[in-house]
Amino acid sequence: MGPDYFLEQALMARGARLIAGVDEVGRGPLAGPVTAAAVILDPQAIPEGINDSKKLGVKRRRMLEEALTASAQVSVAHASVEEIDQINILQASHLAMMRAISALTVRPDHVLIDGNKIPKGLNLPATAVVKGDARSLSIGAASIVAKIARDAIMEDLAQQFPGYGWESNAGYPTKAHRSALHDLGVTPHHRRSFGPVRNILCRDEN
Repeated sequence: MGPDYFLEQALMARGARLIAGVDEVGRGPLAGPVTAAAVILDPQAIPEGINDSKKLGVKRRRMLEEALTASAQVSVAHASVEEIDQINILQASHLAMMRAISALTVRPDHVLIDGNKIPKGLNLPATAVVKGDARSLSIGAASIVAKIARDAIMEDLAQQFPGYGWESNAGYPTKAHRSALHDLGVTPHHRRSFGPVRNILCRDEN
């Protein structure tokens, strides 16, 4: 069973017209930004096959992202490595979400946020939805858009900093990435507040 439009329809029945699904990608990696997307689906033109981005292959994600860009209101935003290190990954994820919501060309009547917390300071009606990308089509759509955008950034950074495997691991702490971190050292795009990176920096200082 994939996500459905039940949560959105319940909100519409209560008078909400524009409902944004919001999700982020990239909380776990050792490198790169955290990326969020906000998507307001057109109820008359929802692309077939939307699901949690982790359950879709690359080709399918790309096709859906193109269809969403053509049929829905879509925005993408990021929080940088520096911001992640300054305010922690949860707060940086929420910052990216707030930026994505603000970047929408229309103001949503209600926001469905993936997770169990609503970002502080969000001055819109909102609902936190645990495992939202597997439950809500709007959040699932946001997960796809965010993943495509972040993967593209990491593929670009992989050209500039070869050897870490970012084109395939997207900065996640795979065995190959951790080994490269050990052998090649820390880049400006590594998250210094994350344990494996901090350990290498401490080793190099000593």
